[in-house]
Amino acid sequence: MPKKLRELKAVLRRAGFIRRAGKGSHTVWMHPHLDDVVVLSGSDGDDAKPYQQRDVDLVLRKLGGRDG
Repeated sequence: MPKKLRELKAVLRRAGFIRRAGKGSHTVWMHPHLDDVVVLSGSDGDDAKPYQQRDVDLVLRKLGGRDG
């Protein structure tokens, strides 16, 4: 069962990402220590698409692999 977008947003928020609004249903998530951004589209109750889950997992791995 896929995660809901609200779950991905909560994970990003707990990891220190900052949300900024995008166009329409898009939200842009940035972290002060990473150059990468994650763009999520859809309503909070929507199922996350596989690429959205993959993007979140990727930035979390990059954040976890940082030195110091």
